[in-house]
Parts: sequence; C-alpha cells; structure tokens
Amino acid sequence: MNDPGDSTLAASAEDAAVGSEPPERLSIVIVREAGDWSAFAASERAIEAAAAALAEHSGCGRARSAEASVVLGDDTLVRELNRTYRGIDKPTNVLSFPFQVPPGAVRNGILGDVVLAAETVAREAAERAIPPVHHLQHLVIHGLLHLLGFEHDTDAEAEMMERLETEILATLAIADPYASCGIE
Repeated sequence: MNDPGDSTLAASAEDAAVGSEPPERLSIVIVREAGDWSAFAASERAIEAAAAALAEHSGCGRARSAEASVVLGDDTLVRELNRTYRGIDKPTNVLSFPFQVPPGAVRNGILGDVVLAAETVAREAAERAIPPVHHLQHLVIHGLLHLLGFEHDTDAEAEMMERLETEILATLAIADPYASCGIE
C-alpha cells in the first residue's frame, strides 16, 4: 500500500504532468526576423496563448497537433512579401503562407507561416486605442485561420471568420474587434 504522504510518488506524478505537453496542442515556432516589437508586452507568450486558444476552439480541429511559424517582421519585409506574392506594393498587418504539400507527399501537420509587420500592427492598435498585444493576438488568430483554409472573400466567409475570431478572442478576455470599428 502506498503512503499518501510519500513525496517521491507525489513528485513523480507532478513532474509527469508538468513535463508532458498536451497531445492536442498547436505548436508555434516564433521567428524574430525584423522590427521593433518592444511595444508588445510579452509577445511570445501572447502569441502562444492566441495559438492555444485557436486550437481549443471546436471549429479549428485541424490545428490540433499541427505546427505553424509566426514571423515577427517589419513593414519593409511584409511590403516585399506582399509585392512578390500578392502583387500589392505596400505593407499590410499580416500575411499567411499555407504550407504547400509537394505532389505525392502526405500532409505532415505543418500549417504554414504567418508574417506580421511591427509598425503596421502598432499603428493600427494606436488608431483603434487598443492594447498592441491584443491586436497582435487578433492578427495571429486571423493569420492562423487563413492557414486552416478560412477566407473572407465573400460576405458569408467574412462573417464566419469574424465570428470565429471573436469567439477565440473572447476566451482570451479580448473584446470583439469588429464591434467598434470596421477592421477588414
């Protein structure tokens, strides 16, 4: 019979719980490429929290046990990517690049890359009078939803995507970004 006061058994169980990651987690690799991200309090933890909230949402099941990268860039980087891949010669707040499965290969759980522009994200947060880190989390969720195949090309698609974003942000105690202004 095990002694309930046996600290060895209690420590082993606690270590196992702390040391193991949930199998249904979205793994995020954060790459600091460019830009001043100092205005975004605890940006890495905020990004990871946004990704975890997305993966826990019932409408985002494909994110579980998957991997994505979030690249923290600047307007110059994002402008170049936007011009090269979308033919739009200006920076934007977030770009998403879904992983392209090579012909004949099996999907490997990699979703793709989300690239953010520090100056644009900070400026938009200031214009909307919201905490920069909240806007960052919103855009991470927005970008990850694109990697999962969600779009906003039609009114119906936009409504669905905005609803998902709002529901996921609510789990992070972040107000509906669409309630007070017309974010697109």
